[in-house]
Amino acid sequence: MRSTATPAAGPSHAQDPPGLPLPGGPDPRRNDAGDAGHGPRAGDRDDADDVNSAATASGASASTTEATGKAAAGAIGEAPAAASEPTSGPTSGPTSGPTSGKASEKTAEKTAGKARRSRLRTAVTVGAGGLAVAMLLTGVAALLPGEEPARPPAAATLEFRETPVSPVSVAQAVEALQARLQRLPKDHQAWARLGSAYVQQARITADPSYYPKAEQALARAAALAPGDPDVLTGQASLAAGRHDFAEAVRLADRAIAANPYGALAHGVRADALTQLGRYDEAAGAIDRMMELRPGVASFTRASYDAELRGDTGKAADFLRYALRDALAPEDVAYCRYYLGELALHAGDVAAATREYDAALAAAPEHMPAQAGRARALALSGRLAESADTYQAVVNRLPLAQYLVEYGEVLIKLGRDPADQWSLLDAQRRLMDAAGVHDDLTWAEFEADHGSAERAVRHARAEYARNPNLVAADALGWALHKAGRSREALKYAEIATSTGWRNALLHHHRAVIERALGRTGDAKRSAALVKEINPRFDPELPALARFS
Repeated sequence: MRSTATPAAGPSHAQDPPGLPLPGGPDPRRNDAGDAGHGPRAGDRDDADDVNSAATASGASASTTEATGKAAAGAIGEAPAAASEPTSGPTSGPTSGPTSGKASEKTAEKTAGKARRSRLRTAVTVGAGGLAVAMLLTGVAALLPGEEPARPPAAATLEFRETPVSPVSVAQAVEALQARLQRLPKDHQAWARLGSAYVQQARITADPSYYPKAEQALARAAALAPGDPDVLTGQASLAAGRHDFAEAVRLADRAIAANPYGALAHGVRADALTQLGRYDEAAGAIDRMMELRPGVASFTRASYDAELRGDTGKAADFLRYALRDALAPEDVAYCRYYLGELALHAGDVAAATREYDAALAAAPEHMPAQAGRARALALSGRLAESADTYQAVVNRLPLAQYLVEYGEVLIKLGRDPADQWSLLDAQRRLMDAAGVHDDLTWAEFEADHGSAERAVRHARAEYARNPNLVAADALGWALHKAGRSREALKYAEIATSTGWRNALLHHHRAVIERALGRTGDAKRSAALVKEINPRFDPELPALARFS
């Protein structure tokens, strides 16, 4: 999730995938940079929006209380959260989408245009230095001390929700929220925002210890305002961050029941449904999100949905819609990065490198783009340069995904990856301690670099909770490596059932078919691997996974 993946609807969607034998489906991974790496592509954009809103809004009143600001909330954490969603929608009521549950190209063009015009109007009004003032006028006034203003109109609230996030902005928002809670400890929205900020902090820093802090802050918010949609949405986001996707759907549904016009809740719901393999429902949730808040978060979800269905052209179109709507450097980098990933997984290393470079030109500290460059270097045969780049990446952001990729590059260079595997084991312990249920990472790692039997145990546990395409692939590959290729084939077929053009999944299926003596089928699957990605390297499987 990708994250916090999660595709949606929009112009140029492919047909719905064929029904899967189990109630699950696709779930590419590693969306949110801090989650061990399995989630919807756009999951972190929503939190980013809320983080920046909280930072700018609270910052206006925090300067005079900076000295004491950390006392009230400091024991719980230091991160921002979500701005309030409007509780009332357009006077005409919700817009119904196409009967297929996916937006048409005309609809997506229209929503993209509306979003661009909205943001351009905002940019002209605000100017370079007036963002704080504009945010105070468009919904963050609710954070001013001692006031309880009515919710702002929907349009005003949504203007600044799709802004980028950085560790600096998160830290600033956390400080401001702590200062506010020192003065107003019964402000449930500030507690909810603080909890959501911790979720984002975990993703940005790859430090899962922020999840318990988020849980405490959100529990305080829920005690103060049971059933509040912002609180429920924050709790849903936390559940998704911990990979409890069924609980995330349950909480998001409650948030939507309380406020049907909360775009973020629809986004979190879409992300979790994707992870659960319930793709048609996820597409419907993304459609609704696009109606409520067209922009980077919804268009990138639509892109991922199209990719899972095998339509990479439409996936790229949606990313370009998102890019046209991106004003902030981090959002530009985010879109450029995923355009690079599409190119890389199609074997076009040169195009991928151009996109990664463009992402870094927009936001030089964008770690996913740095990791993308490392992948491109490795697949171009420049392994030593790739290893140096990976070293710089994991020094800054030791995600499990990056550690495994780096380790595989080292192995191909004839070097010892023991240090990376030790860091990976440390990440596993941190995730377990923080309540993150991530068997997928360990199933994949054990199948390729460890114990096949442990891989099977992890893969079965993951698939039982989240029967999506990636989990099916992991289970099939683990069973094959454990010598149970006949049982593995069923899961390899599920993993390749939607048309997703992912070379690794088809490579695994080809190897399993070959092991079973199904020579013709194996040749067809192997040919498809070459067609999808001529640069695919079976010695670097982690580089072909899903970022």
